[in-house]
Amino acid sequence: MNAEIQPLLQVRELRTWFHTFTGVVKAVNGVSFDLAAGEVMGLVGESGGGKSVVGYSLLGLIDPPGKIEGGSIRFDGEELANAPERRLREIRGREIAMIFQDPMTSLNPVHTIGRQMDEMLRLHTDLDKPSRRQRCVEMLESVGISQAEERLDSYPHQFSGGMRQRVVIAIAMLAKPRLIIADEPTTALDVTIQAQILRLMRREIRQQGASLILVTHDLAVVAEMVDKITVLYCGRVVETGPVRQVLEAPAHPYTRGLIDSIPNPDHRLPRLRQIPGTVPDIRNLPLGCAFRARCPRAGDVCTTVEPILAPQPGGNSAACHFPLAPGDLA
Repeated sequence: MNAEIQPLLQVRELRTWFHTFTGVVKAVNGVSFDLAAGEVMGLVGESGGGKSVVGYSLLGLIDPPGKIEGGSIRFDGEELANAPERRLREIRGREIAMIFQDPMTSLNPVHTIGRQMDEMLRLHTDLDKPSRRQRCVEMLESVGISQAEERLDSYPHQFSGGMRQRVVIAIAMLAKPRLIIADEPTTALDVTIQAQILRLMRREIRQQGASLILVTHDLAVVAEMVDKITVLYCGRVVETGPVRQVLEAPAHPYTRGLIDSIPNPDHRLPRLRQIPGTVPDIRNLPLGCAFRARCPRAGDVCTTVEPILAPQPGGNSAACHFPLAPGDLA
């Protein structure tokens, strides 16, 4: 009998808190998920939900006053939550790479594109200098940069925003990492460039057989890119499951609200639906369910008992005392 195949990434009860003068900000508070090799997952939610902090935590990029307070991050069986900085530096770029949110600030303005790409290969591969340059040219060409040989000697300010983001993607994929974390990779780009970048990312990731965690608030991007979704609210997972199931039949009222907030050109409604209220202060979350003040289905139990993630009939899981049935509106 074959042994069960272990996920490439296993995150269990991850807690990343920030100790500030005004209180403890529990940005990530008990997040758990699995990611298989070659799988694409979307981390979804409103701003402040903890999506980016999860990504930074996986790479150990949490600076004071932030700290990983507890939980487990196992990458290919190796525990990273308490790994020494020297080991994390070996993993960053080689095994796990990150595409940061803003292409305008992700590149060093005083070094050429070629030098910045070469540094990644010099640190994480055994290639000699001519081979490294050839690899850089090939990678720039693969992300759609014309005259790649000449552009290696250009500086970031000589590229447009879309071209800079292509370079950032190329750098992230240079050493052929097994996991890529993309933090809002198209936020700073216009709509037409966004579509090109997403197609490019999807193609390159499939060609390399890498896994991807896509951090975004854009459900349209999620629908096009990912295999499964993990929805965060106030630092906790409120729903997770296959992308089609979650988008077509969400079980959590918060997920339903996110979907209903997207304009649909096929439906002529008198008014766009939206989630009422605002995200609570995560320094002082209410007892019970953090979403209860904004939830039309909240009951007495929601004020005292925090819901746990539980399987739903459709195959997704939701942390809700009164989950939606297929076809229900929030």
